[in-house]
Amino acid sequence: MSVALHVRRHSNGILNSDRLSRQWNPLARRTKVRLCAPLEIPHASAHNPLMPIVYLSLGSNVGNREANLRAAIDALLPAGVRIKQVSSIYETEPVDYLDQPWFLNCVVEAEAELSPQALLQALRSIESQLGSQKQFAKGPRKIDLDILLYGSETINAQDLQIPHPRMLLRRFVLTPLAEIAPYLKHPAWPATAAELLQSLVDPSQVRPTERDR
Repeated sequence: MSVALHVRRHSNGILNSDRLSRQWNPLARRTKVRLCAPLEIPHASAHNPLMPIVYLSLGSNVGNREANLRAAIDALLPAGVRIKQVSSIYETEPVDYLDQPWFLNCVVEAEAELSPQALLQALRSIESQLGSQKQFAKGPRKIDLDILLYGSETINAQDLQIPHPRMLLRRFVLTPLAEIAPYLKHPAWPATAAELLQSLVDPSQVRPTERDR
């Protein structure tokens, strides 16, 4: 049985995101995180104002972690996701379940041709195609893809919550997000991505990978 979505669109219909996010970000000095050269963006294209901007979080801590991230990024366009920006890759300390290898994480800004539920199913399909299996919640995984934001929508469904309910508590999410979109502000947030990162109390470590130092 399908689950009804409860979607609230805000009056402006868009996120408050400043294009200055593509420039050098002074946040790097304050957070001691060097803004490294992002991954090469496959199939980047001009913005289509009719498509919602989405932000996705990607993570891997099994096998060749960087290759897993790149394979997932390459699989997005055929799934109906047009990439705009990709953050640097960060090596991140596990949270919740600590007895596992460190992750590699990044954030992707993209345009979605899909509805929120269809996008969720597309991401789950990519995980399956790449052989990712979650043995238990918060455990190791070959690839993990999560929807952080879908335009300015707020969605509460049994299998999908947007904004992602834990994203503002996670340094491994806010660090790459603030890198590519420091002035991003969802209507439900009290501050921008950069400001939220500045005030974050998450003690877990997030560091640039060796290739980006």
